[in-house]
Amino acid sequence: MKRSTRQRERRAEQTETEEEEGVTGCPECGSKNLVNSADQSELVCDDCGLVVEEDHVDRGPEWRAFNHSERQSKSRVGAPTTQTMHDKGLTTTIDWKNQDAYGRSLSSEKRSQMHRLRKWQERIRTKDAGERNLQFALSEIDRMASALGVPRSVREVASVIYRRALAEDLIRGRSIEGVATSTLYAACRQEGIPRSLEEVAEVSRVDQKEIGRTYRYISQELGLEMKPVDPKQYVPRFCSDLGVSEEVQSKANEIIDTTAEQGLLSGKSPTGYAAAAIYAASLLCNEKKTQREVADVAQVTEVTIRNRYQEQIEALGIH
Repeated sequence: MKRSTRQRERRAEQTETEEEEGVTGCPECGSKNLVNSADQSELVCDDCGLVVEEDHVDRGPEWRAFNHSERQSKSRVGAPTTQTMHDKGLTTTIDWKNQDAYGRSLSSEKRSQMHRLRKWQERIRTKDAGERNLQFALSEIDRMASALGVPRSVREVASVIYRRALAEDLIRGRSIEGVATSTLYAACRQEGIPRSLEEVAEVSRVDQKEIGRTYRYISQELGLEMKPVDPKQYVPRFCSDLGVSEEVQSKANEIIDTTAEQGLLSGKSPTGYAAAAIYAASLLCNEKKTQREVADVAQVTEVTIRNRYQEQIEALGIH
């Protein structure tokens, strides 16, 4: 009871402070790191454990489900809207199963009718050439994103960028595949997912030069503020592919930090820089990997690794 009273007093003090200063946070330690409890009933400070708020309104469904089939059967809503479909997922679909509502098979006449309905449903989903092109571009983004193994959020961001480019009429005179690929690369950059231009070009139907040119044009026209790629973003993936230890990964990050402070990173390819740091770290940790092995994983040439490696070793003062 004492603790409950103390919490109420603290919450009252917090409310007064918020009204006066317009800030939110933990009244005990001042941390902004507030999280919801597992049952969503309390707001707790993740640093000191104080219960900041309790008796939250549960905005979830009133039913409970413990597996996917139960969730599907109890849910009364459709799929959420998405930017990755040209109609944002608001269209109707005709099920491919030739069964009625009771699970009984349809007659041959009804099956033929349903086949015609599906065909016309697919045709009328796009009303003009612009929507057909958008449908094709978004399907290309989805295909390439799947091949690259990037999360759903990147596909959503790429689709939004493509829609913006379409609204600004930046597609005219350029290939749909080229613009779709460049928007996917831009989305990877924005979301901090390390995918190099070479990797994106591998899954695309256009060459790397066109992707780079289109990417620069779109980012400039749409005002996309892109930070330079940090080579350390590539280190975990490259180290995983090479099968080296955590010690090598840590040493590679250390080499990148130390040499970047001296200005060596300026104007250099981040993938080549990361690859050279991993190669140097593997030598220093006695887990030697050949330049060819590292080059194959990073998709750079051995010459690039040798040049960056020499610069990094000299900067570190190792002979």
